[in-house]
Amino acid sequence: MALLAPVRSLLAKPSFRLRSMAAIRQVHLQSYIVTPKELSAALKKNVLTKISTAPRVIPLCAAWFLPNDPQGRTGQQVFKAKRIPSARFFDLDAVKDHESPYPHMLPTAEVFAKAMQDIGIRRDDEICVYDTQELGIFSAPRVAWTLKVFGHAGVHILNNFRLWVEQGYPTESGETESVEAPSQYPTPTLESSKVVGFTEMKEVAKDHAKEGAEGVQVLDARSQGRWAGSAPEPRPGLPSGHMPGSINVPVSELVDPKTGALLSGDELKKLFKSKGVDPEKPIISSCGTGVTAAVIDAALGEANLGNTETRRLYDGSWT
Repeated sequence: MALLAPVRSLLAKPSFRLRSMAAIRQVHLQSYIVTPKELSAALKKNVLTKISTAPRVIPLCAAWFLPNDPQGRTGQQVFKAKRIPSARFFDLDAVKDHESPYPHMLPTAEVFAKAMQDIGIRRDDEICVYDTQELGIFSAPRVAWTLKVFGHAGVHILNNFRLWVEQGYPTESGETESVEAPSQYPTPTLESSKVVGFTEMKEVAKDHAKEGAEGVQVLDARSQGRWAGSAPEPRPGLPSGHMPGSINVPVSELVDPKTGALLSGDELKKLFKSKGVDPEKPIISSCGTGVTAAVIDAALGEANLGNTETRRLYDGSWT
């Protein structure tokens, strides 16, 4: 018994307990954009018991399609058809501001917390958000950005589910098992400094090219036709076109045309440079409803461009 005394003494020390907790967290994902191999390795290290309170890596499906999708697909349908085992589903059309007339405005902190509770996500879980096999990188960055602006620390994006499937990693289908129990996810605080509202956006547009203006750059993720006004918007009655001075950076140019995966940091850096984006100036990402604007934000991060303090997203976007 005397031999155990030093061990008990060591375990009782706060510094040792903190190091032990850090060791647990080291098995988790490190970068914001992760590969299928990295996610698979992290998932294998999860503690797979319902009574465990250890932080987990949770795959979170953010499948979403435009309202004019030719096949009429929905995120729920493709989630049930094929998903990463143990994945949860985040419904972009449900977790939003229901008081707003616009499609995907950020939810209140209370609505966000309730959504996290309902799918069993805890505050210290590492979340890896992923898209559909059909579209590649598309809506997952919006969900990841939402988690981040509500202060969730461990957030990542899988690059991407199509490659996950093609590289032979496991999938499952059918109805999901019910969450063991709602989590105790606390009501968070929104990091409002990362979000641009309509009033401020209107002033930015008015100040475009004015002498002495701050020189804010607005990057628009919509297709070139919608941005130029030559192609219709997917929502009836909404005219196409763009804000004065905005730079068109279509999502299709940020991803590999074959795999749908986000391009490498070097490739993205060259692309933004070719568009005339100045990383020293403030950047606001925009799109149709605020979903694919987050792809631009993720791409800027992967390219290591722009100051994270002055890189923001216009929540309402063109709608």
